[in-house]
Amino acid sequence: MKSLSPQGTFPDTYDSLEKIFNNTYDGIAILTLDGDWIKVNDSVCELFGYARNELFNMNIENIIYREDLGIHTIKYQHLMQGEINRYRVRQRYFHKDGSIIWVLISVSLMNNPDGSPSQMIWQFSDVTSRKLNQDKLRLMLSVVREQNERLTAFADIITHNLRSHSGNLSTIEGFLEDEFSWLKENESFVLLRNAIENLEETVSHLTEVAKIKQVDSQQLETLNLHDYVEKAIYTVTAYAKNTKTTIVNNVDHELKIKGIPAYLDSIILNFLTNAIKYRSEEREPKIKLTSLIENDSVIFKISDNGIGIDMEKYGKKLFQLYKTFHNNKDAIGLGLFITRNHIESLGGKVEVTSKIGQGTEFSIFLKGA
Repeated sequence: MKSLSPQGTFPDTYDSLEKIFNNTYDGIAILTLDGDWIKVNDSVCELFGYARNELFNMNIENIIYREDLGIHTIKYQHLMQGEINRYRVRQRYFHKDGSIIWVLISVSLMNNPDGSPSQMIWQFSDVTSRKLNQDKLRLMLSVVREQNERLTAFADIITHNLRSHSGNLSTIEGFLEDEFSWLKENESFVLLRNAIENLEETVSHLTEVAKIKQVDSQQLETLNLHDYVEKAIYTVTAYAKNTKTTIVNNVDHELKIKGIPAYLDSIILNFLTNAIKYRSEEREPKIKLTSLIENDSVIFKISDNGIGIDMEKYGKKLFQLYKTFHNNKDAIGLGLFITRNHIESLGGKVEVTSKIGQGTEFSIFLKGA
């Protein structure tokens, strides 16, 4: 029989544990219940920059960042009272070179044969880089949020001022036309009038775009998707009838999503009217609306058998402002831009599959309720 080592383990087992203790990348230390060092591995020394004898001759509180003193207190009490088996804290320390390091510490107990606590095991992980990256990301998000707020305010001011100026120009144009009737036949005046009308239309479009803002999750309401689809179908009934378009609502009657009523109305109506507008003359137009649940998302699909879109040519431009892809004189390239922004402001996204001459399917991902 093998003899036991002084620590009470077989020699080869003890040697293995010693190798694991000394060679692990994470720092491991054994401390008394009062927090004095008993044993540390090389990684602890490397982490703090001190030799073993230096650590053993100092109180650990001397290198803890002042604001993080006492951060263990409550969790340590729960540990000693047997309410938890281990705990983790993140704490700042001073390295020997004076720099501040962030350390994730896992604390557990070693017990006596009678079950009472005897010593503590502390495991140290250097998370300085992770913490700095988190802080950098938080700062970047703060900057982006501030810039977005400034851009929103700027857009509101610009659209308001442009609206005022275009309105003034239109009024002056009307006064001139009333006072000098011969101007109606003047070619330059006609060009001026058309320019003013185009300016007013552009300002109107910009105003609609400026209204789109990210929606706070607390503003989202629980909405029955099937009911909103039914309402949109009713709205386009005359348009569908005149074009002999069949619309089928296969959305689950009980399916609910998180959204804003006006946004959801606009999203469904825009896709429906587009599906009718870009129908094929070679077959009877059909539009099918379906739904399915995937994880926490509701996927709302709108499929048609229309003329389709050349995705290889236009896929990346499909939702850009003022981009049109068919020879439709009424298309201005605003609807899909606004619709995608409405979807994204609700925390969703939209995907498209389409084939020329076969039809298009839009998949709208929304938050389930």
